[in-house]
Amino acid sequence: MLKKKRDKESGEIDGSSLADIAFLLLIFFLVVTTIDVDTGIGLVLPPIPDDIEPPPVRERNLLNILVNAQGMILIDDEPASLNNVRDRIKTFVDNNGADPNLSESPDDAIVSIKTDRRTPYNIYIDMLDEVMGAYAELRHQASMDRFGVPFTSLEQNSEQYDEIRDMYPKKISIAEPDEG
Repeated sequence: MLKKKRDKESGEIDGSSLADIAFLLLIFFLVVTTIDVDTGIGLVLPPIPDDIEPPPVRERNLLNILVNAQGMILIDDEPASLNNVRDRIKTFVDNNGADPNLSESPDDAIVSIKTDRRTPYNIYIDMLDEVMGAYAELRHQASMDRFGVPFTSLEQNSEQYDEIRDMYPKKISIAEPDEG
């Protein structure tokens, strides 16, 4: 007796509903996904002046920082490295009239940053970080000397916080780049 082999039925999965499932998954992920939006640099700009002539600034109280198109840094027309910027700013701001070439007081000190339109963006951001870091270190040291606690642990808008912030106000001028 010969046995006939039966043709085995192939095991197939019905794929007609696969497109529906994929579409539902796509809709689900589109709905639940959040998209981060770049916010840029968080700087609070002063209000627009009412056509009032700005007060004169003594040259002594102005620290000019220029970052050229090649990313080179000039502080008062002298070349400087990014590593030296923070110390130079701290010395300038915290002079209190001791050196006649530096600011008269922290309240009078103004740091002016000027760039070229072709200045590398990362150098510009690093420069802003150094300036902000210099002020943060000055405020931290003043808070430690005065109250024995870091400036960052003081409660915002408290009397102590305002006192330290007023001792070292951030007077930073970001000048418009030259056309070129």
